[in-house]
Amino acid sequence: MKRIGLLGGSFNPAHGGHRRISLAAMKALGLDEVWWLVSPGNPLKEEAKDMAGFSDRFASAKAMARRSRIRVSDFERRAGTRYTVDTVRALQKRYPRNRFIWLMGGDTVAQFHQWRRWRKLAESLPIAVIRRPGYDRQAHAARAMGWLRRFVRPSSQAKNWTDWSAPAILSLRLPPDPTSATALRAHNPNWHERFRDPEPGSKRFALPTSVRRALARSSH
Repeated sequence: MKRIGLLGGSFNPAHGGHRRISLAAMKALGLDEVWWLVSPGNPLKEEAKDMAGFSDRFASAKAMARRSRIRVSDFERRAGTRYTVDTVRALQKRYPRNRFIWLMGGDTVAQFHQWRRWRKLAESLPIAVIRRPGYDRQAHAARAMGWLRRFVRPSSQAKNWTDWSAPAILSLRLPPDPTSATALRAHNPNWHERFRDPEPGSKRFALPTSVRRALARSSH
């Protein structure tokens, strides 16, 4: 049995914050691996005009996950699942011997009630909420928490999550990281161009300086 943390998202782009919270969650929860599930298209972000193509987002995630126990997956694309509840069901069917826990940023909790069959998702596997600076109040007041609050588990028992029956949710206080994909896109709207496949005969792209620095900080 492997203990797997699932972090889904657009990764538009993947950045050092994704890596740092994944490694910290891995330690806090006693995980063997964290899988980044790169979404072909987030139903809640269909109107986004700054969404890069899947191949660019996937490449940025692969670069950021290098030299770690983070696995970047195109499972949703291959399985043809659009909603997380269906993705989780397909993963549990495909890997029946693994135990999965869903990793969710504190900024996402406020939208959780908008997810397709979110209660069914919560009944499918434990959830670990990774607290983010400035979002504690929104997460506490989230509509979904009105239902989930009765299933809260103490963070002191985080490594015992495989013993729990879902629904079960806990909050992880990890080292704060304010990194935002939105801010990164605003600073460099054309970030994805560096991950495009090179023209025949040209040199392969070099990792962006920000990625190399993040890898250096997180390599241990």
